[in-house]
Order: sequence, then structure tokens, then C-alpha cells
Amino acid sequence: MNIVFDIGDVLIAWQPERAFARHFPDEAAARAWLRSIDFFAWNYEFDRGRSFLEALAAAEAAHPGRTGPLEGYLAGFPETIRAPIAGTWALVDRLQARGLPLYAITNFAAETWPKALALHPRLGTVFRDVVVSGHERLVKPHAAIFELFLSRNRLAAEDCLFIDDNPANVEGARAVGMAAHHFTTPAALAAELERRGLI
Repeated sequence: MNIVFDIGDVLIAWQPERAFARHFPDEAAARAWLRSIDFFAWNYEFDRGRSFLEALAAAEAAHPGRTGPLEGYLAGFPETIRAPIAGTWALVDRLQARGLPLYAITNFAAETWPKALALHPRLGTVFRDVVVSGHERLVKPHAAIFELFLSRNRLAAEDCLFIDDNPANVEGARAVGMAAHHFTTPAALAAELERRGLI
């Protein structure tokens, strides 16, 4: 079985409000501002391959006069992903020890992915392949990114188990024939891997 991981909020916690600490008195205020400018939809397009400069212009056009702090997002990005999810990494170690092939498919912007690799270098060494949405201009949960992954690695969908914290992405993987697990906690993932005889 090929084990295919999502990265954000599965292997490393993502807390985007932390990129804007100098603009807001507390993280609750930052989160409220993120909601007010529809940050997660904005970030989805960034992950899809929109350049940072294009993304800034689109945000300002949609929310004039309210998006200034976004200009510091790239510089502050490392603060958003500092925390590894240790329990999941422990499972990666166990899977690797059994010789199981490990891969990743991640919605990640081309301009932030190098920052993730610098902060968590193992992301660049533990997987046989990482499909990064911003490089491919394809995003989960659409079938095309899963199909690219399968064809690029010459894998059959039924031989893959995909792990993601987003239910829509889990359903996207299942739609192309992959087995999939909705990640909630490392303990729940461990139970699923044990049930399948993988650890």
C-alpha cells in the first residue's frame, strides 16, 4: 500500500493568524480580520498558482483599504507553520520502518513551499514524491491533482491510502478510487493504520 499524506494540519499545524502578529493585539482579532477579508478563499487561489503580487491585487480589489497586513504574509509565513504534529511524524517513522512507500499531495503556494522546506527539511526527504498545488496549478479536491499524482508515479488508485484533514479532499481522493482517511488526530490515524495492518 502507498501512503499519501496531506501536509498542513496533518504533519505541520497551520495557524495563518500568526503571520500578522504585529498588526493585531491578539490572535482572536487577527482571525476576525482574516474572516472579514475571506482569507481562506484568497489563500486557496494562492495555492492554485496565483502569484503573491496578483493575490495582493485581487484582495485589495475585493476589500479596498482593508488588506494592508497581507503584504507581510510571505515574510511572516514561517511563523504560521512552526509546530510539527509530533504524533503524525511518529506514525511516518513507523510506516517508513516497514518500508511502505510514502508520498504527499498538498495545497501549498509555490512561493511558500520553499519556506516550509527550510523550516521542516524532512518534508523534502521522507516522500518519494510531493505534488505541490502551486507548482501544478491544480488543487484538491479536484480530480485532476489526484490523477496527476497517480500518473506521475505510475500508481493504481486502489493501491493508495490518502490522509487529509479536509473532508472535501478525502471525498475527492475517493472519487478517483483511492482509499482515504479523514485525519482528526494522530491516535485516530494510528487506529486506522493498525486496522489496515500497515503498522
